[in-house]
Amino acid sequence: MITSMTGFGAAEGVVGGYRLAIELRAVNHRFFNPAIKLPGALMRWEGDVREALRRRFARGHLTLMGRAERDAEHVVAVNEPRFAAYVEQLRALRDRYGLAGDVDLATVLRLPDVLSGSVAADTPENDVAGSLDELLPLVDSAASALEQMRRTEGASIAAFLLDHLGVIEQALDRIEQRAPQRLVEQRNRLSAAVAELAGGVAVDPQRLAHEIAILADRLDIAEEISRFRAHLAAPRCACRRGDRVADVGAACEQAMRQRRLAGARRRGDDDGERHQRWSARARSAITRRSPSARAVAPALP
Repeated sequence: MITSMTGFGAAEGVVGGYRLAIELRAVNHRFFNPAIKLPGALMRWEGDVREALRRRFARGHLTLMGRAERDAEHVVAVNEPRFAAYVEQLRALRDRYGLAGDVDLATVLRLPDVLSGSVAADTPENDVAGSLDELLPLVDSAASALEQMRRTEGASIAAFLLDHLGVIEQALDRIEQRAPQRLVEQRNRLSAAVAELAGGVAVDPQRLAHEIAILADRLDIAEEISRFRAHLAAPRCACRRGDRVADVGAACEQAMRQRRLAGARRRGDDDGERHQRWSARARSAITRRSPSARAVAPALP
């Protein structure tokens, strides 16, 4: 089935001395365009994370957000040398510019790198920030969850498209069945109009037959119907191949252009108006990438 371009995935795990929560979001984009936001201690692996995402996704705007919390096994400690340096600098600034008040404890504790996590004595210092082998499995888990959501949304949109393609094909069958009858009706209408205008004067039958033949050629939609059926088959094939939603949307646009050509010769028909309503609803569902295409565009009556 087709795959949507939007999705969301999340994963959690322990990386070094932190419990890391990763959220991955995707929206449509012509190229592969990732935006990676990791905690400072993990930013040195941004390039590796980017390559891991590139292997999973060929295109799309991907936003990866990582939030880290200290693991319960690690005790929070105060970096006293940094704390003392902050206090000294703040007091110097206060005295230099004649500011009122004293240095507040809570203010100093909120400054960068004043609080740090301490680990067990037998834990190497380099393991506190974790390793790439701990980080990449979390990224892969979030990417797998995102891909599953994209497949689910794509299946919903595909079901919507296939249902409404069936509605159009049924209407096309009715149009094809009515085409010969419509030609006879138009021929009789033209003959009656000519007889009324002539007012009893004899009309050249060959001339009338010529005009009827021209009218029949203008009203003939056999070629348009044949092309329309071929264009309707394209979205079905795209759904079976598992194309992207954008590619299926392009196939639907081709079908709608052929519908307009056929509809130009059937102005005023109810089936043509229903096709026009379906075109607008289908395009809306494809463009908005709704998680539930059925809710966006309910079935036509």
